[in-house]
Amino acid sequence: MIELKKNHLVFSFPEVHKRATLSIDFKRTLRIPDDGETHHLPPGLGSFPVRHVDDHAAKVPSDWLQRGGVMLPMYQSEALWICFGGGGWGRSGTGYPFAIKIATGKINAVTGETWKPELTKKPQDYVVSPTQPWLDGYCVEKGTIRQFVAMPLGAGYTAEEQLTGEAEHGGLQLLVYPMKAEAWERVRAERKEREVEWLSADSRMRVCCAATDMGLAPGGKMRQEIYDDPYSIEDWDLEHSSRCFVHIANSMVWQSITGSQPPSPPPTSKQYTDAGLPWFDYYAEGETAVEGADKLAGMKSVKEMGEAKGDVPLPENETVTPENVVALRKQLAKNQVREGAF
Repeated sequence: MIELKKNHLVFSFPEVHKRATLSIDFKRTLRIPDDGETHHLPPGLGSFPVRHVDDHAAKVPSDWLQRGGVMLPMYQSEALWICFGGGGWGRSGTGYPFAIKIATGKINAVTGETWKPELTKKPQDYVVSPTQPWLDGYCVEKGTIRQFVAMPLGAGYTAEEQLTGEAEHGGLQLLVYPMKAEAWERVRAERKEREVEWLSADSRMRVCCAATDMGLAPGGKMRQEIYDDPYSIEDWDLEHSSRCFVHIANSMVWQSITGSQPPSPPPTSKQYTDAGLPWFDYYAEGETAVEGADKLAGMKSVKEMGEAKGDVPLPENETVTPENVVALRKQLAKNQVREGAF
């Protein structure tokens, strides 16, 4: 079952285990410069408002109704990241593991392959929560992603259009598989022995107190690892799953659809950096990362596509050099004090 609660998608599998619940949240963020450099993690700037498509049946395209799901607003060239909550060990959730497939325009964000429901481990085409706290973009090489950036569907910028030549789907697609109950009991026993705390995605949230259809395109490069699945493929309960289509509406038409104002545009990376506010750096010791996907690495970024088309799709794309970079708490043993540099 999938529910929409306070702008979070909540996936529940009580038939598998009473703790098998995963929350997925879509976070507003800075669009990092698309300048060829590899940047730190930008902050979270609050959650996107999310609405049921069915609640606005008279004002959304008919294909949205066929696909069901939910919708959220994005400005052209705005960025987002996906937060996997309810899976963090300890205070941040139940710790129940999930395998999550993420696609944009039905293009897998980890492998660049076209959408398919099955889980594939070699090469891995999904992320694992709580090992993976978030995802900011397409896995173009080991340890590097290209940020998810909203662009109008049909303009040629999206990952879907670059890899298929079609502007058919747009949006985001999610497919969630829970771990088998018996595998979870084994994992839970092992975790209790290690007494490990997992990073909460809230660490990135402490900073903030035209056409209808939009898709996601590859933006600037960012340091981020997509972690290997630490479990066996047999641990995942492939008999139970839930999927959701997340439609992206242009913020300029959001009010005409919902009657609500969209969020204000986020600050630029330069405005944020000039104010001395923090960027983030995160590494998880002991975890290995998947290799980047050749198909995704071969895509042109929004800036590169714009140059090829004689267009300037990214306003305010100035390079920034953050001086305030916060190292997020890494995976530590219970009560362990992290030794800093001094």
